[in-house]
Amino acid sequence: MKIYKIPSDLKAFIFDIDSTLYTNSAYAFEQVDCQVRQFAKERGITADEARRMVADYRKKFAAEHNGSKVSLGNTLLAFGVPIEQSVQWRRELLEPSDFLGRDEKLIETLKILQSKYKLICVTNNPVLPARKTLEAIGVSEFFPEIVGLDTCFKSKPAVEPFQTAVERLGDGIRAENCLAVGDRYDMDIALPLEMGMGGILISGVEEVYQILKSVL
Repeated sequence: MKIYKIPSDLKAFIFDIDSTLYTNSAYAFEQVDCQVRQFAKERGITADEARRMVADYRKKFAAEHNGSKVSLGNTLLAFGVPIEQSVQWRRELLEPSDFLGRDEKLIETLKILQSKYKLICVTNNPVLPARKTLEAIGVSEFFPEIVGLDTCFKSKPAVEPFQTAVERLGDGIRAENCLAVGDRYDMDIALPLEMGMGGILISGVEEVYQILKSVL
């Protein structure tokens, strides 16, 4: 866990979902690869060719942007796949319950956090598979709102998903009252810090369990 900043007047948490609220390398891989395979099918190329295209684009992007990462949605967009198509593929292809199960320790952690703070998720997946993910790990009740790829049709690290999250958290909450938690600095933390939020970079759900020690 790397704590960049904790707001002095903390009122809300903005959580990433994938590889943040659960740790499952098989599902993390499948989320990307199922879309790459679908892209390959539509393009009439092999899955390996599509994987190389994605990997090469991401490598080139990082080289041209000081090592920053690019989301899969924005990578596919560069290949002519609209965000709306990415949304539809994810809705159809992702089945988190095939990979994930109830996490009692996470449930207890979020129960305590929710008693003191507002919680919301911002994810680069559409709302439907995101909600299915929260249901699979047993924490859906703690997140009345999800800002997904199909909310703004913008992929993190665009500012719109984070702005929308702050708005949906309700009156009296501003960016400087929010703490962003995620597993990728470029996607989940860097922009929130620029917006005045706090930020905690974690490497998996095991570090989410430890957040209580940092904020309570």
